[in-house]
Amino acid sequence: MRKRLRHLPSGLAASAALLVVGVLVGGLLRGGAGIAGVAAGIGLVAASYTIGSLVIAWADSVDPRLILPVGLTTYALKFTIIGLVMSTIAASGWAGLKPMGVAVLGSVLGWIVAQAWWTWHARIAYVEL
Repeated sequence: MRKRLRHLPSGLAASAALLVVGVLVGGLLRGGAGIAGVAAGIGLVAASYTIGSLVIAWADSVDPRLILPVGLTTYALKFTIIGLVMSTIAASGWAGLKPMGVAVLGSVLGWIVAQAWWTWHARIAYVEL
């Protein structure tokens, strides 16, 4: 499974860097709620991508034909859970909701850029060696 998860450190490093910057900005603009919202948003995205990567790597190790159905099922479950969490937080009136939303968007973009950078620079064999 280790071979299937080589991309994970790049996304986690990007999330860590965004967390440092985001917490500073969130704290300056919104205080404690901003810090908590940014941390929650980035943590949610990092956990989502990490869990998705682990589940897809597991499916690939069992049988490569499972990647699509397991990946799509995982995506649908994550999307549903994140939607329920965000709607519950929105209903509570928490002041950190907007910083959390901005952090989710920024973290997703950061993770995508980090994974794309890793992919462009990785030495990936296109045939079985």
